[in-house]
Amino acid sequence: MSIEFLSITKEFGDGTLAVEDFSLLMPSRKTTVLVGSSGSGKTTLLRMINRMVDPTSGRVEIDGEDISAKAPVSLRRSIGYVMQNSGLLPHLRVIDNVATVPVLNGVSRKDARALALELLDTVGLARELAERYPSQLSGGQQQRVGVARGLAANPNILLMDEPFGAVDPIVRAELQQETIRLQRDLDKTVVFVTHDIDEAFLLGDQVVILEKGARVAQVGSPSEILANPASEFVADFIGAARGKRALSIRATANGSVLIDGDGRTAGVLVDGPPDDSGPPRQRSAA
Repeated sequence: MSIEFLSITKEFGDGTLAVEDFSLLMPSRKTTVLVGSSGSGKTTLLRMINRMVDPTSGRVEIDGEDISAKAPVSLRRSIGYVMQNSGLLPHLRVIDNVATVPVLNGVSRKDARALALELLDTVGLARELAERYPSQLSGGQQQRVGVARGLAANPNILLMDEPFGAVDPIVRAELQQETIRLQRDLDKTVVFVTHDIDEAFLLGDQVVILEKGARVAQVGSPSEILANPASEFVADFIGAARGKRALSIRATANGSVLIDGDGRTAGVLVDGPPDDSGPPRQRSAA
């Protein structure tokens, strides 16, 4: 399902103008990443898609249909939502956290629990974790359960609001790779919010760099933005202005390596994609 923002403005009651005349098409079955610093309006935009926030003016359409005509609760139950710190219900076991939305949608508890076990497989968690409470899981395991819960209603759209911001770098890298795998396998329309440009370039088919008030600084694929930053703001935001993205090749006794603008080894030079499990994806130079 495609998502389109049409001349969206959002002003909160205290006078804060969070979004100013924002328009964008998020293509179906692709990952669009909204990236920007605090106050850029990225989370406000994401929450408009499931009507947790309604615009002051303008409209949001899903496959050409204005979502303001849809009941907010039923809309939310049809859209997957994964947030930072997982948002799991602490008094429910893992299996019932994952089964929550299917049960609310009328699926029997038995069938919803069977689905929950399958989803634990999908996100790479052992089924024996199903009977544990969230407090008995690591941060990375909790986030995987959060992703499983977001997928439980088999949504066409999955919203991910800085889902990996609270885990350590090693776990974050694992979850990022898991997200790439899931998107390749499940073919959802994903909207991902982050403040990390490297994460945006890693995960996004379409990356939207936002300034304050959700003003679009640049939109494009990672390679398009890296090759041609639209402004000094974008060049600075992605690190190009500081030489961070400039790579050179250095020959060593063990083969060619890539060197960044600070003289550090950034990677190795190989022929072709790193594996044959699917088409190669864009990767940041950092």
